[in-house]
Amino acid sequence: MKIAYIAHPIGGDVEENLSKIRAIVKQINMEEPDVVPFVPYYADCVSLDDSDPVQRERGIKNDTYLLENGFIDELRLYGDRISQGMISEILLAWEHGIAINPITEKTKKEYLEMFENLHQPYHS
Repeated sequence: MKIAYIAHPIGGDVEENLSKIRAIVKQINMEEPDVVPFVPYYADCVSLDDSDPVQRERGIKNDTYLLENGFIDELRLYGDRISQGMISEILLAWEHGIAINPITEKTKKEYLEMFENLHQPYHS
């Protein structure tokens, strides 16, 4: 079994995005018997107040800890864009050698652009 951290934008229509995440988790559970879909920020989204900086920081701390400590085998990118939060998750995954797998067409395109921009030579 492998643990796949599901990265998805939350901001904007939070309830709709949480609904999409539930559908993704269900699909993985039903179609991929050797994958455990993991969405730690989901609990934080429904229990912490994102507009309170202290509570927001606590949620970010929770996710960061999990990505930094070898708990995650793969980071999967879903959604219609790569959000700022997802960029942070991607950078942590890169730093800790976690496989990154963009799933949707939009995340594939944006991830490829991110990767290409990081490897461009600097010109002044």
